[in-house]
Amino acid sequence: MMNRRYAAILIALVVAITATLCSRDRKRYFTLEGVVWTTDYHITYEAQRDLGDSIQLILGNLDMSVSPYNKASLISAINENKTSRTDAYLQRLLAASRGVWSESGGAFDPTVMPLVNAWGFGYKSGALPSRAQIDSLLQFVGMDKVALHGDTLVKADPRVMLDFSSIAKGMACDEIGRMLARNGAVNWLVEIGGEVMACGVNSRGKAWNVSVDMPTSGNDGNADHESALILALDSGAVATSGNYRKWRVEGGKKLSHIVDPHTGESRAGTLLSVTVIASDCMTADAWATACMVMGDSAVKQMMQPRRDLGVMTISADTVSGNLIVWSNAPFADRVK
Repeated sequence: MMNRRYAAILIALVVAITATLCSRDRKRYFTLEGVVWTTDYHITYEAQRDLGDSIQLILGNLDMSVSPYNKASLISAINENKTSRTDAYLQRLLAASRGVWSESGGAFDPTVMPLVNAWGFGYKSGALPSRAQIDSLLQFVGMDKVALHGDTLVKADPRVMLDFSSIAKGMACDEIGRMLARNGAVNWLVEIGGEVMACGVNSRGKAWNVSVDMPTSGNDGNADHESALILALDSGAVATSGNYRKWRVEGGKKLSHIVDPHTGESRAGTLLSVTVIASDCMTADAWATACMVMGDSAVKQMMQPRRDLGVMTISADTVSGNLIVWSNAPFADRVK
């Protein structure tokens, strides 16, 4: 009887230990939401444990490195000429930005920051700039006015400033995605301010559904969230840029946060939004902004033959008032 009792206890212990180990190995989907850089983020991933602390660490590190709205950040110190030292984040952003700047003929340019501020869409506001003021600021715009020597940033003029807001959210998505992958996650979606990086499938075992908004605004001037289409994404990134979210009217003229680095003017033409699909979110983010600066015709001419980027534009027909949608083949292939 005693042997049977001991055997029963031993079996119960083995069952309990096995159940505990199996529960530790079992993956489940986690969701994390919050606000960073004045925009919402939503992250869903399948993992054995909660990786929220690692996600917050990445967002905090990036904020201290590349956020121009954080006065204690490294990029703020560089813009104020308190240091010329860069870190790994800034070095990668500079390299990626220079590549898109070159390919886009200068349409994408992080040194446009003083002009964005002058038009009241940065962290400074005031009277709208005169043509003379714009021309004065254009002297300090251009990626050819900054160079990286080792980890030291060299400016052609101390008044040159950098703002990576149009590519940093994409980098954050990529960084979080890489961290999730390092920790064994194969299914995840990271969305920060509308920029998305995805891998694998959702909890239903299907490709992630990514909605692309129609470029419409409500009566209060804020963007409506009416879906234009759904993309099926099991790998890669999506980013959208538009002039329908951040804009205002001054003197009867619509002003957009999209500033042309060539002319210094706030660009609010018939091109309302551009959505780009790429292998990484940093690339998608930068090209979405570049395309908005380039304008409708130039985007179609450049992107029609490309196979590495999926591109969709939504433009306003000034005659009929309708919206005109165009996309190249790689983008159309992802539409659900």
